[in-house]
Amino acid sequence: MKISVLSKKLWCVHKQLILVLTPLVFLPLLFTLPEKEGKCLYVVVLMAMFWCTEALPLAVTAMLPVCLFPTLGILPAKKICPQYFIETNFLFLSGLVLASSIEEWGLHRRIALKVLSIVGVKPAWLILGMMLTSSFLSMWLSNTATTAMMLPIANAILESLFGDLETLKQKCKSVDDHENAVINGQSSVKLHSLPSMPSEKQIMATEGTDTPELTDPRTAEESRAEAQYQLKVWKGFLICIPYAASIGGTATLTGTAPNLILIGQLKSYFPDCDLINFGSWFAFAFPLMLLFLFLGWLWIAFLYGGLNTRLCFTKQDRRTQAEARAKALIKEDYRKLGPINFAEGAISFFFVLFAILLFTRDPKFVTGWSVFFKKGYVSDAVTGVIIVSILFFFPSQKPSLRWWSDPQALNTPYVPLLSWKKAQESVPWNIIMLLGGGFAMAKACEESGLASWMGGHLQPLAQVPPAAAVMLITAFLACFTEFASNTATIIIFLPVIAELAINVSVNPLYFMIPATVGCSYAFMLPVSTPPNSIAFASGHLMVKDMVKTGVVMNILGILSVTLAMNTWGIAMFNYSKGALCLYVRLLFCFLS
Repeated sequence: MKISVLSKKLWCVHKQLILVLTPLVFLPLLFTLPEKEGKCLYVVVLMAMFWCTEALPLAVTAMLPVCLFPTLGILPAKKICPQYFIETNFLFLSGLVLASSIEEWGLHRRIALKVLSIVGVKPAWLILGMMLTSSFLSMWLSNTATTAMMLPIANAILESLFGDLETLKQKCKSVDDHENAVINGQSSVKLHSLPSMPSEKQIMATEGTDTPELTDPRTAEESRAEAQYQLKVWKGFLICIPYAASIGGTATLTGTAPNLILIGQLKSYFPDCDLINFGSWFAFAFPLMLLFLFLGWLWIAFLYGGLNTRLCFTKQDRRTQAEARAKALIKEDYRKLGPINFAEGAISFFFVLFAILLFTRDPKFVTGWSVFFKKGYVSDAVTGVIIVSILFFFPSQKPSLRWWSDPQALNTPYVPLLSWKKAQESVPWNIIMLLGGGFAMAKACEESGLASWMGGHLQPLAQVPPAAAVMLITAFLACFTEFASNTATIIIFLPVIAELAINVSVNPLYFMIPATVGCSYAFMLPVSTPPNSIAFASGHLMVKDMVKTGVVMNILGILSVTLAMNTWGIAMFNYSKGALCLYVRLLFCFLS
C-alpha cells in the first residue's frame, strides 16, 4: 500500500487512534509519580489531549472527571458533581439569556447601525466603527454571534463603497494572476454564505440600478491600483470584526468563558479573596480593552490602506461618491428599523439595570448595595438571575388598561420579552459543561496536591523577574490558544500558574489575570476561534493575511496586558503589598 493512501486512511481514523493510544502512552504516569498526584496528572493529560485534538466533543471530555476521578480514588463523586453548576455558571447563564433577548428583538442591530452612522464612512473611520461596535456587543453577546451579525453589515457597506467583490478581483487579475488564483480558489464558500441580511443585498442591487454608470477617465494601471486598494480595505473590514469581538469579550466577566474560569478557580483556591467581581474586573479590563482596540485599529488601518490624508481632508472624487452611497445605505437601514418599540425599550432598560447592579454590588472603592443583605450571601450570580427571570414574564407589548374595558380589542396571546424555547435554543450548553469540567479539574488538582507538586517543580522560574514572567505567561498562552480552545487552555494552565505564583512569592493575581486575558488573544489562524473561522469562510481572506496581521496583534496584546498589570492593575489589586488571600494560602502551605 502506498504511503499516501495509508496516511489518508490513518487520518480518517485519527481521532479514534488518539482515544485508544493516549491512555496507553501516558499510563506510566500512574506508576512513576506519587500515587494521588500521578493519577490526577494522568486524567489532566488525557483531558488536555482530547481537548486540544477534539478527539471527543469538548463537552463530552468535560464530563470525564465525573467518571475518572471517583474511579481512580482521587475525589468522590459528591465533591465533583457540584462543580458543574456553581454560582459562576449561573452568572454566565444569566449573561447568555440576556444576550438572547437582545438578539430576539434586534437591539444589537440598532446599536451597530447607530454607531456606524456616527463614525462616518471613510474606510479608517468605518473600520474603527466596526471595531467599536463589535467589541461593545461582544462584551455582552458571544464573540461568535457578534461576528456573525456584523459581517453581513460590513459586506453590504463594502459593496456600496466598491461594488461587487468578484468584479474587483477581475480588475486586479492582470496584476498578479497567480496570487488572485489562490484567492479565488481558496474557498468555495461565497460571501452570501455568511449569515445574511437579504434586505441589505436588495438595497445594494437597487443602489446599483438607480445610479448611472460614469465613464472612467483613468488609465488601466490606475484602475488596477485603485482596485487593489479597495481589495485591501475589504480585507481590513473582514479581519477587524473577529479581532475586535475577541478583544471586547475580555472587558466583562460574562464576555468570555476564561474570565469566569478565573473567578471560579479563585474561589476554589482562595475562598477569602474577593478582590475580583464584575465591577472591579470591568474597571481593570475595560481600559485595557480600549487601549488594545486603539492600537489594533492603528495597525489594521495602516496595513490595509485606511490611514491616509483623506481622514483629515475632503476630496471630491469617485471615492467620495462611493462614501456618500455607503452613508445613505446606513441611514436607510437605520430608518427602516423605525422608532424604538416597547420591547426594545424594555430590553434596553433591563440591560442597563443589569450592568448597573453588577457594577454597584461591591465596587470596593465605595460601599455597594450588597450591604443591605447578609454579608457574603448576595453575589453577581444572584443579580443576574433576578434580572433574567423578569424577562420571562415582562410583556413585550405596552400594557393598556383600555384593553380590559374594550370588547372590540383583539384578544392576542400574551407575549413576554423572552420565551424559554428561545433561551434554550440560544444558550450554548456545551460551554456551560466545559466550564463545569474546568472547575472539576481544578478542584481535583487542588485536593490531590498535583497543583502544589507542579508548582514546586517550576521553582527555577523564580529567577525570572515578575514583570518578565507576566510577558512570558501571556505570550505562551496566546500562542497555545491559537491551536486549542481558549476555555480548555485556561482550564489546563491556570492551576499550575496559581501554584507557580505561590512558590515564587508573587501575588497569584499578578500571574493569573494576564494568563486569563492572554487566552482570548488568538488572532493568527482561522481555526483559533469561531469568529476567525467565520471571517475566513468569506473566501477573501487567506491564511497569510491572518498570520501577518495576527502576529503584530499578539505582540500589541502582550505589551498592553503587561502595561496594564504594572500600572493601574497595581493600584487596583495591590500586588506590591500582597492581598490577604495570598498570605493565607502561603501560611497553609507552610503548615502542611
